[in-house]
Amino acid sequence: MWNRRLGRLRTVGCGVEELRRRRREREAELRKARREQQLVSKRLLRDDTPEEAEGGCAALILGEAEIQQFLWLAQRGTGEKERVGALVSLRRGLQHPETQQTFIRLKGSMRTLVGLLTSNQALLQLEAARCLHELSHSEQSAVAEACLPATSYLLTYLAGHSSDLIELCLYTLGNLIVESESVRRQLLPQGIVPAMASCIQSPHLTVLEALGYALSQLLQAKEASKKIIPSVLSTPLPQHMLRLLQPGPKLNPGVAVEFAWCLHYIICSQVNNALLITHGAVSTLGLLLLYLAGAVQRAEDTGLELFLLQKQPSLLPEGLWLLNNLTANNPGFCTSLLSLDLIEPLLQLLPVSNVVSVLVLTVLCNVAEKGPAYCWRLWPGPLLPSLLDMLAFSDTEVVGQSLELLQLLFLYRPEAVQAFLQQSGLQALKRHEEEAQLQDRVHALQQTALHG
Repeated sequence: MWNRRLGRLRTVGCGVEELRRRRREREAELRKARREQQLVSKRLLRDDTPEEAEGGCAALILGEAEIQQFLWLAQRGTGEKERVGALVSLRRGLQHPETQQTFIRLKGSMRTLVGLLTSNQALLQLEAARCLHELSHSEQSAVAEACLPATSYLLTYLAGHSSDLIELCLYTLGNLIVESESVRRQLLPQGIVPAMASCIQSPHLTVLEALGYALSQLLQAKEASKKIIPSVLSTPLPQHMLRLLQPGPKLNPGVAVEFAWCLHYIICSQVNNALLITHGAVSTLGLLLLYLAGAVQRAEDTGLELFLLQKQPSLLPEGLWLLNNLTANNPGFCTSLLSLDLIEPLLQLLPVSNVVSVLVLTVLCNVAEKGPAYCWRLWPGPLLPSLLDMLAFSDTEVVGQSLELLQLLFLYRPEAVQAFLQQSGLQALKRHEEEAQLQDRVHALQQTALHG
């Protein structure tokens, strides 16, 4: 019976393997786009004081003589105010690519800046770190290479007491890590992963968010699956990352999103996902989604805007991406999802946005494609009415993913076809018959519904 039905589905181009292939191709494109976007999104911290703002609007491009003068004043100025002020002027000049190029060409300039970074005067040290941070944000790879002598000091200061300096060092390292393989080669044996494992216990949210960014940059490296991720998994970092994704009043959206990216790269590497499961990855993500689904429901019931999702709208998609990666090729993870009774909470998330809808439907497709036993847990229930609601959408991705899930449901639960027909399913399909990207799938589903 199953072979005959599979054969019929294949003749219209929508068999299980074809559905899976389409979905994987689409996800590969999305992942590539997400990764490229993340790679180029270096972070830049600028927090000019009111005094600086009053001193002038636009920073000027500096020549060699001016750079040398500011470095000399920073070293030998008559007082702390003059020395710090010289570095402020240098840092503002380093906002320009022309000044950055002049700086790295100037003999001894980086050595002098590193010397100022190691100063025992906190304000001078912090301003020197800000100059390095400006350099780290450069789009020119030569500038990142020129910062190599400073990286070991930046790493050392991660164990310091100033949360401002630690935050700055983490963002600077994150910018340099993603730009330069030489920087990664130097930092790995010097212990950047253990240093990060210590930082993740910081009570400061700004430090944790900066750490999540720097770690995600490290995990994107081309050599990550062989040289970096095994080292990360051997530390307490995964447990702490999952802890920071746990729902509740202490959940910080900014921190959670950064570490969701980290888990995304670890899971995609397939290095040791079983370890993440033993640490409670599925249950943590399940509880997070339950929490967010509950927040959505409460917002709908009260007519209030959903503050959490508006404050950090990427938190929900990132959680769903992680769930998608875990369930894509592993029946055990799908079983865990069902055991946690997450289907209905997932369906509650469908109205949030088109992006969220597509991700929720993709996760449900991952579950449905595992076979009849899994589809028995999907129907009867609220799935079919929810999918009919999705067919009223105009977004091609949302409708297309809904059609694929319906095809899988009809394949493994033929009884659902009659319910679909009784609930005006064919009429819902008609509105998409003329859409070029959906025609084949609409036709295939019509044939399945009418002829079995």
